[in-house]
Amino acid sequence: MIRLVIVDDHEMVRAGIRGGLPADIEVIGEAADVAGAVKVIANTEPDVVLLDVHLPGGNAAEVLRQCHGEYRFLALSVSDASEDVIGVVRLGARGYVTKDITADALASAIRQVADGDAVFSPRLAGFVLDAFTGAAAQTDDELDRLTARERDVMRLIARGYTYREAAEELYVSVKTVETHMSAVLRKLQLSNRRELARWAQGRGLD
Repeated sequence: MIRLVIVDDHEMVRAGIRGGLPADIEVIGEAADVAGAVKVIANTEPDVVLLDVHLPGGNAAEVLRQCHGEYRFLALSVSDASEDVIGVVRLGARGYVTKDITADALASAIRQVADGDAVFSPRLAGFVLDAFTGAAAQTDDELDRLTARERDVMRLIARGYTYREAAEELYVSVKTVETHMSAVLRKLQLSNRRELARWAQGRGLD
């Protein structure tokens, strides 16, 4: 049984999705806005979150930023604009489908995301491939600015380690970690740990 949360600001859309799901997908929660989505996801720990891209209170991107955990998101939208697709994928969505999808195809996409696969239509997959091919080249250039130890620190902090935990992992002092982090943020032109986490996640480095 796949445990699903549906996030969409239209009740009729949520009802239509519920009604079209097969028996192996159970809806365990619903939400209509960002705040409700973050709360229900934390409370229910679903296998998959079907997430509308355009929501009141900050849109899907804000849900992805606020949800801390190993959640699997499948974005759902009327839009097939490249900026919408790439935006949510950079923040961790495992797939993106449009609302003209059939019930059977949606169920299949949910199952694939639950299994850890990525799901995109051929057109949308092209957007993602183009974006991340360019991002990979940019990431190589940016990483070349960092020393090996700075990269080690960057990856640990991006994964959510505290400075003390990173120091223990690397067998260095907390002060050394702080020094490396200052250098990392300066070289990558980032302001804080949260921006670093987003930068690393968007490039598959977390």
